[in-house]
Amino acid sequence: MKLIRNLDDLPAEFRGGAVSIGNFDGVHRGHARIVEQLCSRARSMGGHSIAFTFDPHPVRLLRPEATPPPLTWTDRKAQLLAELGVECVVAYPTDEALLALSPQEFFDEIVRRQLDARAVVEGPNFFFGHDRAGDIAHLSSLCRASGIALDVVEPLVFAGDFVSSSRIRSLIARGDVEQAGQMLTHPYRIRGMVTHGAARGAKLGFPTANIGAIDTLLPASGVYAGRGYIDQAVLVAALNVGPNPTFGDHALKVEAHLIDFDGSLYGRPLEVDFLARLRDIQPFATPEALQKQLRADVARCRQIVADSVPTEN
Repeated sequence: MKLIRNLDDLPAEFRGGAVSIGNFDGVHRGHARIVEQLCSRARSMGGHSIAFTFDPHPVRLLRPEATPPPLTWTDRKAQLLAELGVECVVAYPTDEALLALSPQEFFDEIVRRQLDARAVVEGPNFFFGHDRAGDIAHLSSLCRASGIALDVVEPLVFAGDFVSSSRIRSLIARGDVEQAGQMLTHPYRIRGMVTHGAARGAKLGFPTANIGAIDTLLPASGVYAGRGYIDQAVLVAALNVGPNPTFGDHALKVEAHLIDFDGSLYGRPLEVDFLARLRDIQPFATPEALQKQLRADVARCRQIVADSVPTEN
C-alpha cells in the first residue's frame, strides 16, 4: 500500500483506477463495505483501488470550534484501509483552496485530471465541493457525462441504525468501547508518548505507563481491558482513564498497566486498544483495598483478552 500526501507524487500506475472519496474516520464496517466494492471494481477494470481522504478533516478549517476529536490518525487510517485491500491512500492536505472548489471544479481537478479515475465508489450520503453543494445525484450526473462508472453502496445497518463515525464516536465518548468495536474493523485504539507520573502504581505492585500527547478521542472515564503495543510486542493491558481519587488526585490521566511487562517505557510511543469497560473510577478507603481491586481487574483483563479475537499490530 502506498500513502500519498501530494498528488504530484502519485505514481502513474495508480492513475486510471477506481477511487472512493471520504474521511474514513475510524475505518468502520460501513467503510469496509465501500472498500470491498472499490477493490472489486478496480479488479474488474484492471486498475488500482484508491481511497482519497483529507488531512485534516475539512471541519477543522471551516468550524474549528465544532471539530470533534478524530477516531484515527492518518497513518493508522491508511494501515486499516490497506488491511481491507486498498492499494493506495491519498491523504490530501486540506486547505482553503481545496474547500473553495465547486463540485464541478473538484470533480474536474481531482477526480478527472489528477486521479484520471475510471470508476468512483461512494455511499448514498456523499457530499463534495464548496459548502458540500454536490450530492450523489450531482456526482452521478458528472460521472455519466465523463464516461466514469459510479457505484453507490448502501450503508450498513447494525443494531437497528446505520453504522457511522459519529455514532461510534458517541459510543466511545460514553465508554461503550465494546459496541463501538463491533462496528469498527479493529478495536478502538489510541496512541501517545509515555510520560513521567507519580509512580504510585509501581509502589502498589502495578506499574503504569502514563500516556500523554493523545490526538484522538478519549473514552469516558473508567477502567478498561485492552492490549498494549510496544515495539513488536503485544501485551495484555489494564487501562485507566480518569483521576486517582484514592490519593486525592483529580486530574484526568490515561494510564496503562502492561501486564507481565518489565522495563522502562519513559519517552517511548505506546499504542493501546480498548476492548471492554470493567468499571467506574472510584475511591478506595485504603491502598490495600485498591490493590485487591487491581488484582481482580488484572484477572478480568487476562480473561477478556484471551477470549478476544487475535489482532495484528
